[in-house]
Amino acid sequence: MAKNGEKVLGIEKDKFRAFMGKYGISVILFFMMIIIGIVEPAFRSANNMINVATQVSINAMIAFGVCLALTTEGIDLSVGAQLALVSCILGHTIVNLGWGIPAAIIVALAVSTAWGVLNGYMIAKFDMFPFVVTLSTQLIIRGLAQVISGGKAIPITNDAFKKIYSMKIGPLPFPILVLILVTVVMYILLHWTKLGRYIFAVGDNVNAAIASGVSVMQTKLAVYALSGFLAGVAGIIFTAKTGSAQSNIGVGYETDAIAACVLGGTSFSGGIATIPGVVIGIFIIGFIYNGMNMIGIDSYYQSMTKGAVIILAILFDKIMNKK
Repeated sequence: MAKNGEKVLGIEKDKFRAFMGKYGISVILFFMMIIIGIVEPAFRSANNMINVATQVSINAMIAFGVCLALTTEGIDLSVGAQLALVSCILGHTIVNLGWGIPAAIIVALAVSTAWGVLNGYMIAKFDMFPFVVTLSTQLIIRGLAQVISGGKAIPITNDAFKKIYSMKIGPLPFPILVLILVTVVMYILLHWTKLGRYIFAVGDNVNAAIASGVSVMQTKLAVYALSGFLAGVAGIIFTAKTGSAQSNIGVGYETDAIAACVLGGTSFSGGIATIPGVVIGIFIIGFIYNGMNMIGIDSYYQSMTKGAVIILAILFDKIMNKK
């Protein structure tokens, strides 16, 4: 047992242990980034930083939605498939049906949000396991995307649509500005609003939340609807980036989102999360992958690293919750 007042690196030992239990993996990966920056100077360049920030804007949208679900002690595994569905809806409506870009985007976002509402309704109304519900809808949504696209890529040659990813406002690409805006909105929603308090309450102790007058149904509907909406935003940015609508994109994106959340201190046990933590987590993952590519590390090892990060982060989370 550590004595009161005992310090590590000038910090009280209990506080240091709590910090490392919550963010220890992030600290390790941060030092890995420093090493990569020493080995590969181009990693530290401003252009590379902007490039990584632009790329992670897609994963960040999904991570925000997954964070909300995890905070209610749930999970959303359908987000990658929803990204693909939105992509296929955009391709079909813009290319095959000749719709305008605004109408196509509105319909695509409405569909992804509706799937989120359906997820939330089944989870809250029938007390079904979020893992089972969202894994099942993932398969349905992915199949629907394949039906819409006919299993083939749909090239989108509309230059105005492609500018959603390529255009800049000042020195910053548009996806980075979207990331900044959504980050601010999500921070306000989770940390400053009544809905945010309800999300934390449901995840911390659902019975106590119900006793306090919190509507679990409305809270979970809102959470999964937002998750679906944000997956739709990610789908728009991704499709504008590639210039092609495809049903096989977004595979594994939910694991990147989960990794970002747990790296940022979101607890699988519910009731604990911060939006800045999610942003830090997604950037750490983005920079680690980017650095590994720069120094020539095989993608197989990148996948192994991601899996190890998730396991270790969850293990630390469990240890700290027991304490």
